Amino acid sequence: MKNLFADFKKFISKGNVIDLAVGMIIGAAFTAIVNALVNYILKPLIAAIPGADGLGALQIVLREAQTDEAGNIITNAVILDFGEVISAIISFFLTAIILFIIVKVIVKIREKQEKARLAIKKAVEDKLRADGKLPPLEDEKKPEAEEEVKPTTEELLTQIRDLLASKKS
Repeated sequence: MKNLFADFKKFISKGNVIDLAVGMIIGAAFTAIVNALVNYILKPLIAAIPGADGLGALQIVLREAQTDEAGNIITNAVILDFGEVISAIISFFLTAIILFIIVKVIVKIREKQEKARLAIKKAVEDKLRADGKLPPLEDEKKPEAEEEVKPTTEELLTQIRDLLASKKS
């Protein structure tokens, strides 16, 4: 049981799980904002379509509700509600667009953080290399003394001939 608790604690304290929980909470709050925007601003604008009497003009009643003499509903009405469908589509697209923007901003921030981290790491490594505490990089190593270019056979024979000629004179 102790190992199970320790494993759960390790799992729950990972950054990804916490990020997911925060994302879920923000998503729920954001959904409430989008629903309010659609229901209280956009839906009334849809209902204001000329000739529409509320959202009723965007509905088709397939079957009226049936009631008894006391007014109790026996069977519910069957209604195609295009206004609700339009509202749901608008909610979806608003949510998708805003979440896309949020994700793009987060990715950009993480890329900048990674670039900054790599720049700091490189600066520290360069300083340590300059102080001689790290070996130089392969491409920074000083080129070894160039090997002496070996003369060709013809050049050697020419040199020998010239030496012999100079000793005869």
